[in-house]
Amino acid sequence: MTFTQPARRKAPRVRIRRFLVTGLLVVVAALAAVLGDQRLASSSSPPASSSGEAAGAVPTGTTVFDDEVPGVAKLDPALRGALRDAAKDAADDGATFVVDSGWRSPGYQARLLQEAVATYGSAAEAARWVATPDTSAHVSGDAVDVGAAAAAWLAAHGAAYGLCPVYGNEPWHYELRSEAAAHGCPSTYPDPTHDPRMQR
Repeated sequence: MTFTQPARRKAPRVRIRRFLVTGLLVVVAALAAVLGDQRLASSSSPPASSSGEAAGAVPTGTTVFDDEVPGVAKLDPALRGALRDAAKDAADDGATFVVDSGWRSPGYQARLLQEAVATYGSAAEAARWVATPDTSAHVSGDAVDVGAAAAAWLAAHGAAYGLCPVYGNEPWHYELRSEAAAHGCPSTYPDPTHDPRMQR
């Protein structure tokens, strides 16, 4: 009895090639879709000019005396003056008034709001932390976010300078309330969603 090898089939090789080509096409299509979504997402983002120092981003270590930084220079002059008066007195106690955020352009505020929505998962939750460009006291130059040492010092002494915290969830956010020197700071809102100014 002789043994003969069965003829090789060419069909499996063709199927494998078709499978590889199909798989490659699926991968290419998926990459194209992802890149297309990224281009679409970036086109709906605020322009790059809506960030950076000129738009209000504040470099680390900026103080209330740094006039070359737009985030400080464009604060309302009365607020900036009260902060500087307080900072001079706070220096005697070893506290430095670092500014984490001050004036912001509308575009920069819009970018921060967009990032907050992405971080917190909804516009409603983001509104507890970031106002719209139309309602933000940062855009008008009427608010400042200070570092931890300044916030602690202002919590004890800020009213004497008219500097008051506004939101319970943001102990670093201060605004000028000139009547506070005589009457003390008003009660804080739990968060910005309780502030009537945010309802515009």
